[in-house]
Amino acid sequence: FSYAGQAHVVRPADPAATSDDEWTAYLYLRTTTRGVHAERWRHVRGCARFFNALRDTTTDQFIASYRCGESPPEIVASSPP
Repeated sequence: FSYAGQAHVVRPADPAATSDDEWTAYLYLRTTTRGVHAERWRHVRGCARFFNALRDTTTDQFIASYRCGESPPEIVASSPP
């Protein structure tokens, strides 16, 4: 699997009317979240498809995966053991 960046980044609707600062934000600026973060991944050595996953950045644990274009699943907080 290969990391492909933050999930749900929306391309500007009208590229010709987008300012340099807006393009910079679209291309380079990403949210760095401590905790659960929506990411895009690719199954490189298998089907080569992209998919989205929710991953806890503090533990590197994957919580859920879902198809590109879908909304992230609702996460129910669990109580500690």
